[in-house]
Amino acid sequence: MKKTMIARAALLWAGALLAAGTAQAALQDRDLDGNGEVDAFYDTDLDITWLRDANVNGAMEWSTAVDWAAGFSFAGYDDWRLPTTLLPDPTCEGDDVAWKYNCTGSEMGHLWYVELGNTARVPITNPGNFQNLMSDLDGAYWSGTVFALEPDGAWGFMFYDGSQVAFWTGSVIYAMAVRPGDVPVVPEPQTYALMLAGLGALALARRRAR
Repeated sequence: MKKTMIARAALLWAGALLAAGTAQAALQDRDLDGNGEVDAFYDTDLDITWLRDANVNGAMEWSTAVDWAAGFSFAGYDDWRLPTTLLPDPTCEGDDVAWKYNCTGSEMGHLWYVELGNTARVPITNPGNFQNLMSDLDGAYWSGTVFALEPDGAWGFMFYDGSQVAFWTGSVIYAMAVRPGDVPVVPEPQTYALMLAGLGALALARRRAR
């Protein structure tokens, strides 16, 4: 009985060590090209991966942005796209059909409000660890979702104050790349050390049990 308890304790300890090496916040760092630098963030809530560089291709019209994202490739991943806007979105606030706030159902809204913790109608306070994020008064980003009430309109998002806005598709604004799912995580050296320590404890417990 005592030997069994020792073995179970070792297993629990090893599991705790492994978890300690991998547990992070909901927006997790990812190194897509294996060069040791963060170049993407995985959203565990929505199961999507954001490219860290939020201004890869500059400002552009909507159709150009859609084509750019669909043809974009980075570190062998070629399934990028523009973020989507949820329609209808019951979380939205505002009477204007083309201008809303607190839209956490959309992917950019979820990022801005939930993951980064910003507040509607005031300038952004937390841009996160993104690179080249355009968050001033001109910091508007395209989504890949059309505006149903206007054939020449598409939804966008203002990273300045968290507003979800329908823009004319001929407007020249920015675009972020996002892709579905996660990518393989390469353990850091300290994680390997924790794994070896846990496995060593397990081996010792099994040896004593014999």
